Amino acid sequence: MTQPMLSIKGLQVAYGGIQAVKNVDMDVQQGELVTLIGSNGAGKTTTLKAVTGMIPMKAGEVTYRGKSIKGVPSWELLAQGLVMVPEGRGVFARMTIVENLQMGAYLRNDKDGIAADIEKMFAIFPRLKERAAQLAGTMSGGEQQMLAMARALMSQPKLLILDEPTMGLSPVMTEKIFEVINQVSSEGMTIVLVEQNAKLALKAADRGYVMGSGNIIMNGKASDMLNDPSVQAAYLGEGFHAGMKEPFRYTKRFFLCK
Repeated sequence: MTQPMLSIKGLQVAYGGIQAVKNVDMDVQQGELVTLIGSNGAGKTTTLKAVTGMIPMKAGEVTYRGKSIKGVPSWELLAQGLVMVPEGRGVFARMTIVENLQMGAYLRNDKDGIAADIEKMFAIFPRLKERAAQLAGTMSGGEQQMLAMARALMSQPKLLILDEPTMGLSPVMTEKIFEVINQVSSEGMTIVLVEQNAKLALKAADRGYVMGSGNIIMNGKASDMLNDPSVQAAYLGEGFHAGMKEPFRYTKRFFLCK
């Protein structure tokens, strides 16, 4: 097998005296879509933040494209093509949609290429084109998620990390976000996906990792994990979202907690 684009070995992260991530090993090959699933508090987002230089590692090693990135700040990783769309979107609320997209390309100097990519984003996300001059802070949560993803793609990433891209979104908007994830993946983008909807994540992914209590407790082909009884029981029951403490089911109009 070729050298992984991203390799995580023995990762540990601590907040004060709390060991949030105890031991994580994970590899991502170029062109793969790899998903990391698990319940709330498992350490998924903390793992991503450590990989992207947002918080320090206590121990372990992370290599990106064959080079160690331990201690490398997030803005330097962005310049190297490692881009994360964080949970909570983080759009520039007082900027327009177009200005947000331009900010995604601030490290680029190819004016014509930037303009062409903005049009490409508008083709992928038609709703953004309809609201091009609108302030990002006045958009719905789903529209802001579209913008956050489009802004990340404007930087021409080599590795795209998505942290809970459908959190808080309606089923219709969730479906749209996954359509885009599948499209970008089919075009060869390498993606790491942390997602509350375990079933959709595994359907989209090539491989999956399950995280629990700061450790990787299972990994394998996503298609195999979809059919694994233990994964089904824990994460893939009727309407189950790995980010929720209890399963739920929904009607066309609203959600009903069991």
